[in-house]
Amino acid sequence: MSESDHRYIARDSLFVMADLRIDGIDGEHRVKVRNLSSGGLMADGEIAVQRGMPVAINIRNIGWTEGTVAWVQDSRFGIAFREEIDPKIARAPIAAGEGTPRFVRPVLAGGPEQSRLRKI
Repeated sequence: MSESDHRYIARDSLFVMADLRIDGIDGEHRVKVRNLSSGGLMADGEIAVQRGMPVAINIRNIGWTEGTVAWVQDSRFGIAFREEIDPKIARAPIAAGEGTPRFVRPVLAGGPEQSRLRKI
């Protein structure tokens, strides 16, 4: 695919956080993913990247994906993936596992707190 062909790949706008590893730089850097397609993404972050740098990005529900920085403009940059992904997977809700806490109060079943409820 030529560089101009990449512009016509359908993109999905979204806002998720991801971890970025840059080849030759220690550590992981938090970035905001602004849009995502099967061939790449646009990210926003305060990390200095340059066009052509090899990177790996941990995308929600997909995992670590390798690519190359395709362009840079201010704090935004594009990453072209080495292998295509399914961008719909990143939009899927994160499944609750056995260790996932419940953030719902238990249903009141009588008792002193029942009298504090208003009937509508």
